[in-house]
Amino acid sequence: MQNTLRLLFLFFSILSFSSSKAQLLNDPASLKNVQNTLDKIYNYEFDEAEQIMGQVEKKYPNHPVSYILESFILYWKYLPIKDNPAKSKEYIQKLDLCLEAINKKFGKNSLDPEAVFYTMVARGYMAMIYNYRGEMLNAAGEGKKAYNAFVEGLKLINKNPEFYFTSGMYNYYVEVYPEEHPIVKPLLVFFKSGDKALGLKQIDNATKVGTITKAEACYYISHIYLKYEMKPEKAVFYMDKLVDLYPKNPIYLMKSTEALVLSGKYEPAEKGIVGLKKITTGFYPIATHTFQGIVEEKSGKNDAAAQKEYLLALKIPHDDQYTKEYHALAYAGLARIAARAGNKNKAKDYYKKCLDKAEYRSVIKEAKAFK
Repeated sequence: MQNTLRLLFLFFSILSFSSSKAQLLNDPASLKNVQNTLDKIYNYEFDEAEQIMGQVEKKYPNHPVSYILESFILYWKYLPIKDNPAKSKEYIQKLDLCLEAINKKFGKNSLDPEAVFYTMVARGYMAMIYNYRGEMLNAAGEGKKAYNAFVEGLKLINKNPEFYFTSGMYNYYVEVYPEEHPIVKPLLVFFKSGDKALGLKQIDNATKVGTITKAEACYYISHIYLKYEMKPEKAVFYMDKLVDLYPKNPIYLMKSTEALVLSGKYEPAEKGIVGLKKITTGFYPIATHTFQGIVEEKSGKNDAAAQKEYLLALKIPHDDQYTKEYHALAYAGLARIAARAGNKNKAKDYYKKCLDKAEYRSVIKEAKAFK
């Protein structure tokens, strides 16, 4: 759900859309400031981002894009934001202000392209925070409120290349999400059907022809290949782009290293692990130990060293959004080690614990296949 909903960072595509009503979008200098703000946020340069964003807010007070950018800064600066009640509250307040600004500027339920996208963003961000709290029905409910905006967006793909991303994400996730979360099927029964293969092609196009949507397209298509399509080698290609563009972003480094490890590219993965070892706070050490364990096990053929790393990873509480799967990977590694040592019962126990955490189809498949 996290990535289904984070696709609603779609405000990137809003900013490049032409509209006679949208003064900001006809202002190249301000648009450049918005794009620079986003680049600074992605690269964890938050002070610089706020300074640049201030120029936009000064020229366009109470514009929806300002509230979206402020929400975006909060999301990345206090990641994971769900663990910070004060900032989570502020985050939701910004989104409410965005919706108010949309209604004031465009009117309620406006089909103006700019209004459509800002609505998708605000509703999507709200859905995301509900999801991180485990409130799946509320999250799906917010997604349902944004449905009309999604349908309008599907019509605009030939008018602006940024819409490849939004349309691709809809086409893929509207099919895969109910497969993974049957509880939301009743809420999606009237949604327009998607097409997973087409969705992948459209997101890939966005990584090539999108301007402001390129980073999000790279992130999400890599996640899709890791979690659902079981093709980590394809994820490497897209994550390499993000690490090159935003070298200070630790999430991108972590996901890039994950893709390398899971695709068996251990030598370049070790370089990523060296970078992750420098981050000793938060949930990053879970990733470091898990990735190091996989490298020790599969490249070094050193089960003792791998076991040590996996156990260290499991001692650290995981985050449901970013590092839950690393606990699943650690349990799977311990299960393989136990099986090689001839301890079948212990291996079964580890795989059972693995299935309690696993969301990646490849990990679930491995655990269920063990007899």
